[in-house]
Amino acid sequence: MTNRLEAALRFLRPEVRRERAYHVGSAPGVTVKLNQNECPYDLPEDLKRELLEAFLQTPFNRYPTEQPDRLRAALAERLGHDPDGLLIGNGSNELTYTLGLAMVGPGTRVVLPRPMFALYGTMARIFGGEVIGVPPRPDLRFDADALTAAVERARPALTVLASPNNPTGLAMRPDEIERVVAAAPGFVLIDEAYVEFNEGPSALRLLARHPNVLVMRTFSKAFGLAGLRVGYLMGRPEVIAELLKARLPFMVDRFAETVAMTLLRHPDLIRARIDEMKASCRRLVAELQALEGVEVIPSQTNFVLFRTGLEPRAVTAGLAARGVLVRDMSGYPELPGFLRVNAGMPGENQAFVAALKETLRARGDV
Repeated sequence: MTNRLEAALRFLRPEVRRERAYHVGSAPGVTVKLNQNECPYDLPEDLKRELLEAFLQTPFNRYPTEQPDRLRAALAERLGHDPDGLLIGNGSNELTYTLGLAMVGPGTRVVLPRPMFALYGTMARIFGGEVIGVPPRPDLRFDADALTAAVERARPALTVLASPNNPTGLAMRPDEIERVVAAAPGFVLIDEAYVEFNEGPSALRLLARHPNVLVMRTFSKAFGLAGLRVGYLMGRPEVIAELLKARLPFMVDRFAETVAMTLLRHPDLIRARIDEMKASCRRLVAELQALEGVEVIPSQTNFVLFRTGLEPRAVTAGLAARGVLVRDMSGYPELPGFLRVNAGMPGENQAFVAALKETLRARGDV
């Protein structure tokens, strides 16, 4: 049986077998979960009851439309964008793989700044692409000069920028993004998963001047729908029409579409929660900066990158033992010793800071 299994596994593509599955660790007894940059607020109960009625009216036996047309129209009106230039997906991760299907094949060059959400590199390698990584500046910001030089030299089919970036929390200046876009012969995807927390302008304005721009956003962060999986991609209608050919149909279910549309009708609720998360993140940064020996990277998102004088695994283990979960980011070569914590509700932030102080004290750093 073992020999037959090994023989069968050899038929899997080597690009797939070389990768590691995406996995977010957990720990027993954790009551404060601050490791996935989630919105800490669930929907209000009265809104959930309204949605429950919509859930009961949803026909489970009927396919959704190929594109969630009602949501696409609502988003187009909110954004002032042509509905034919919108592609809505089952989370932005699914749309990332759609881009891979449409653009990346054996030997296709893909320029990726570092460090960045690991899924982009995984996607490019699985489709056989050649990943050209561009190191950051010493302050961990993306190096616009090096990125511009890389796209001019490599002439990639796809370049990915993230502003603000995960895992650093840092945004690019608009002129830096446009320099890379202007130099790129292929498409430039700007990941704006955290755009609602950024004080700077969106890259969406570049679409009018640059047909090779794609802008991707999600309902998972500011809108708090990580559990329902809704993301969207914006581009020129002619480009979106081509991407639709590579995309699997029926990817957004009827109920997810209904919930997303409902939230678009409650902008005051979303704005209030964004303001709360931004204020919570500022307080978290201040608390961390007040701790001796803790280095903090200023954030333009809902999370904070920091490091102590301890090994990250010792810190995560100490926090988990005290009921708090954060993310070890030291697997990125550019982020030795760093951890990431997202801003939670006030009580969660207090529990995290208290647990961190206890962990550092137990190790003799405080």
